[in-house]
Amino acid sequence: MAHRRSVILSAIALCAAVALAVAINIINLLDAYGSGAPYYSRTTNMDKWLDPLPALAVLDLALLVVVLPWLLWLKRMASRGRKNSAARG
Repeated sequence: MAHRRSVILSAIALCAAVALAVAINIINLLDAYGSGAPYYSRTTNMDKWLDPLPALAVLDLALLVVVLPWLLWLKRMASRGRKNSAARG
């Protein structure tokens, strides 16, 4: 039972981490490119504007480095749980 709970909690945490990264990307891209006239936020203070894509790419790559091993671990734990339940049944 504890094994199953840890797999479920890990899956929930994984989904929360991905949702947080998606929210950060959306917020930063909307802020950078604006919702007014074409690229309104980008053209009002062009001398102060910074492209958010490099920072967002670093964030996404860092999340990918964390998420891929986590997904593999979850897959292994889920298959291990199925094997144990099949052996008991």
